[in-house]
Amino acid sequence: MALWDKEYLKLCKKILDEGKEVENRTGINTIKIPAYDLEFDLSKEFPILTTKQLFYRQAVTEMLWIWQKCSNDVRWLQDRNVHIWDKWMVDEDGIYRIYEPYGEYNPDKEVEVVDPLSVPVDDPFGEFHEFKLKKDENGNVLKAKSLIPGKTIKAAKWYGKDYAHTIGTAYGFITDRYQHTKNLINTIKSNPTDRRMVKSLWQDEFLRTAVLPSCVWSTEWDVTDGKLNLLLHQRSCDVPLGLPFNVTQYATLLYMIAQVTGLKPGIIKHSIKDAHIYVNQIDGIKEQIRRGEELEDLPAPELWLNPDVKDFYDFDNSKDLKDIKVLKYKHHGKINFPIAQ
Repeated sequence: MALWDKEYLKLCKKILDEGKEVENRTGINTIKIPAYDLEFDLSKEFPILTTKQLFYRQAVTEMLWIWQKCSNDVRWLQDRNVHIWDKWMVDEDGIYRIYEPYGEYNPDKEVEVVDPLSVPVDDPFGEFHEFKLKKDENGNVLKAKSLIPGKTIKAAKWYGKDYAHTIGTAYGFITDRYQHTKNLINTIKSNPTDRRMVKSLWQDEFLRTAVLPSCVWSTEWDVTDGKLNLLLHQRSCDVPLGLPFNVTQYATLLYMIAQVTGLKPGIIKHSIKDAHIYVNQIDGIKEQIRRGEELEDLPAPELWLNPDVKDFYDFDNSKDLKDIKVLKYKHHGKINFPIAQ
């Protein structure tokens, strides 16, 4: 195991031993603890799990989609054979469909489509105001059926055809609107001791029309003694699926920005609220814990970046990721974890 594996499995054991089972919007209960903190010294190790296979190409491609391409268009990922956002994509008719996690398939079930913009900005999730139904130009309430064979529709929201094939006003939409990446790099180069290098993906104005509001929502950047450091905030953390991606993604992002600004990678402090394991993921996590206790240690992998790349936007973001590689990556095999929508 690498150092990251040991810390990760420590967190998993804590959730299973001390966590509380709670309900949530997905319909699949989680075992959760309220908060947890991680720290990574990138001078000692590039964090990528070895107790299970981490699909690094997909993780880094998603990060580039948000921070380099600054896009919310899921087709950009699909063109690179990355399908992690398919379930959250607005359909071609402008409707976002949510599907039942369990139960028999009912292709005839029809639901009324609600309008996210019918609640005020200060109540984006409709906690105090009821969502109104979306009507067409003739005054008829829009209705939606399942578009996925074998999946029964649960609910539907209207985003409009302008947002078809996207995840609405989330993630890359925000980085693009506020030019987060460009401004961050410019500040690091021109004023490295700046204490205001805060980039937030949580913008109240756009929460209503975000299919899934950003989980990793805030980054705070610091330069000290020639090293680039990062404080990362996460509002909700799917520990089996999301956390391994997030840790490796942001370590890679820090390495990349450090390279193009002439700095060395430093420390990442990762602050997590609501660290959870879905109840249908418990068996997989127990298998991963067993691997950590019984299988041999593997050497820590290394990150390679093309040293000739001096501009963040010049790093290859094609399916091949020619400028970004993980070397010496050995792992103990894949573990399948179900995804909750």
